[in-house]
Amino acid sequence: MQDVANEAGVSRALVSLVMRDSPKVSEHRRILVQQTADRLGYRPNAAARNLAQSRSNTIGVILNDLHNPFFADAVDGIQAEAEEHGFHLLLSSANLNPEIERKSMATFAEHRMDAIIVLGSNAPHEDLVDVSGGAPVVSVGRTIRDADAVLNDDERGGELATQHLIELGHTSILHLDGGTGAGADARLRGYLQTMKESELQPWVIHGDYTEDTANKAIAALFATTEKLPTAIFAANDFSAVGVLEQLRSQGVSVPTDISVVGYDNTTFAGLGHVSLTTVNQQTRQMGHLAMRCVLERLNGRRATVTQVLEPELIPRRTTAATAFNQRKLA
Repeated sequence: MQDVANEAGVSRALVSLVMRDSPKVSEHRRILVQQTADRLGYRPNAAARNLAQSRSNTIGVILNDLHNPFFADAVDGIQAEAEEHGFHLLLSSANLNPEIERKSMATFAEHRMDAIIVLGSNAPHEDLVDVSGGAPVVSVGRTIRDADAVLNDDERGGELATQHLIELGHTSILHLDGGTGAGADARLRGYLQTMKESELQPWVIHGDYTEDTANKAIAALFATTEKLPTAIFAANDFSAVGVLEQLRSQGVSVPTDISVVGYDNTTFAGLGHVSLTTVNQQTRQMGHLAMRCVLERLNGRRATVTQVLEPELIPRRTTAATAFNQRKLA
């Protein structure tokens, strides 16, 4: 900064004002300082500024799975809210690995992020609390001890998906769950409760929210089971795509032979060639709310809060009434 000041023939204080985009500087002097800084290759030292101000205006965001469009949709919401209030985002993908998630949290803490937002956490709660460095933490999709949370009512979402299939006349409904993924237990509870209330036998296969595992699970089902379900409720859209791929490779018509429901209402679910019936959980709104929680924390709120959004079923072309039910309706 002193070099720029000497070269431009101005004070160091004036250079500082220009670099902070202060309105107190005349346009002539602003241009002079900026041109001099460009010629000398000077860039402000963000780390030094952050130390001086005790604020980085940067939020760390940890995604559980970069390949899942759910997380991209949530980041859209976070980004929009962050930009409106002058914050920047740094992203890290945990690749479904709790240890990477923990290391990302520690790295963000070391680099003095103002707050950290975790999307779809898989790591043990105490690990994240211990390595957050005291920065406010907001969790999207799952509760974390001592952290704000923005959640979907996943149990209700599981009920909506299952009830939709029952109303179409399906009685043999398979649930491909999400394993240890965020919200998976609640979606499973919603499925089990609805099946019980309808006096239907539950049928659960374990998954992990990934397309590949879902594809293999359905392939194994065909290899070991003679009587197939008439409907499948996959715990997220990514898994539902794996289900659809395997069903079509087996020559099964969707929804004529088997209906399929996903969960999340990700961007690709509404594409014409997919047209997946799914449960919408207002993903972008969850991102907006997560960033608002950050702002409230930075403005002094101490008590943790949990916000729960209501899901909605979005029927599309992967579900239809069973043949028996179609005859009955006719």
